Amino acid sequence: MYDVHEVVEALSRLSYRDALAYWIEGEKKEAEFYRELARRARNLGLGEELVKTFEKLAEDSLNHAAELEAQLGETYGDVPRSDLPPLEVLPVLNEFERADQLEEVLKAAMESELIAHESYKLLAESVDDERLREFYSKLADVERGHYEMLLERYSELLTSSPP
Repeated sequence: MYDVHEVVEALSRLSYRDALAYWIEGEKKEAEFYRELARRARNLGLGEELVKTFEKLAEDSLNHAAELEAQLGETYGDVPRSDLPPLEVLPVLNEFERADQLEEVLKAAMESELIAHESYKLLAESVDDERLREFYSKLADVERGHYEMLLERYSELLTSSPP
């Protein structure tokens, strides 16, 4: 596990170009994470709505990465790599092997999205560069949307589960 505060501190020192590169890498890793959650949810027979939510989150992440790569390539001519760990993806996959673990996995994924939301919101409030401020604000909104999608599935899980 990594220290979120250290990642946020490192992000606060990035240029706009490097922040875009960071987001691209994070979106790709997030897509892998949600694709794997979808696969496991399907294999465990946990319902098509949940599988579709995970697949939608994976697709959204890949689309964001492609858009950002195009923007970065047009603006700077190249797409640099970022080695900073993504705020959005927590190492919860190894614990999602049984259907009875779904509640914990959803809670961990929701927490991860909230940490990312709060971190990007804080960055938007603390950076001086206007482009970075807008960029981090947009990231905060995206992560909040992901959280809300997961929360909806979590609420459905709780209401459909016997006490």
